Amino acid sequence: MSSGGPAPSRVGCVIVDYKSGDHLVGAIDSVVASGVVDLVVVDNAADGSTRRTLGDRSAHVVVVEPGRNLGFGAGANRGVAALGSCDVVLVANPDVVLHDGALRELVDALDRHPTWGIVGPTILNEAGAPYPSVRRFPSVVDAVGHASLGRVWPTNPFTRRYREGGAASDGTAQWVSGACFVIRRALFERLGGFDERYFMFAEDMDLCWRAHAAGAAVGTAPQAVVTHVEGVSRRAAPYRMQVAHHRSALRFAVSTTRGPARLLLPMAAMILAVRLAAVLVVTSRSHRA
Repeated sequence: MSSGGPAPSRVGCVIVDYKSGDHLVGAIDSVVASGVVDLVVVDNAADGSTRRTLGDRSAHVVVVEPGRNLGFGAGANRGVAALGSCDVVLVANPDVVLHDGALRELVDALDRHPTWGIVGPTILNEAGAPYPSVRRFPSVVDAVGHASLGRVWPTNPFTRRYREGGAASDGTAQWVSGACFVIRRALFERLGGFDERYFMFAEDMDLCWRAHAAGAAVGTAPQAVVTHVEGVSRRAAPYRMQVAHHRSALRFAVSTTRGPARLLLPMAAMILAVRLAAVLVVTSRSHRA
């Protein structure tokens, strides 16, 4: 799979890598095939694995090596800073492959909608099934319900409301997955990029939240399709990723909840702590098995 037709030359791409191996090669090839020539890969593994994985391809991309794992958002920020003069940035995970024409559809959506600042594609999992990448901002009630019931009752109303919000009839959305999206560079810089307090997870939700607050809409381009092999980098550090996931969820809830709903935050924190403990036990058992 590769993106057919050249992408506008004003597009640059940032990929944050953490021991993703051959998946990174597939991502790079699909981005290069789309016509992107300004490509930065950030090596968060801090062990030279990105250059080794890319081999000869590393001569055609800028590899940023911060020397430690900065987290996704901070790594992406370093990557954007290393781009040339592009005015649209494609942010993609190292386990994402763009389908034919996906990048052009994303950029065309920005061109058709001057008020849109961020656009996300349709994301498929490795089996070809749609991934719920267009979502609603969770209220603290939905966040608590999803955290409490999501693993044992996936179709509960809280999880459905959060994950199945979808796009509005005009193509706009509340937030789109950070696995793959395009953003106007001017907006990215005006927002100060990703909030680096989020090591992993929810940094995409937070970016979209702040984009709305800045007057920029978030949109979708359903005809732009990518495949995402979810969790490749996550599997290299499962315990740290689980802690980061729960911490980020609480940080977002604390920073965005207003009014009387803030009274529910201590309960949300307690439920997230219990959920994290349970997930870590399950993760430990699966690694010993």
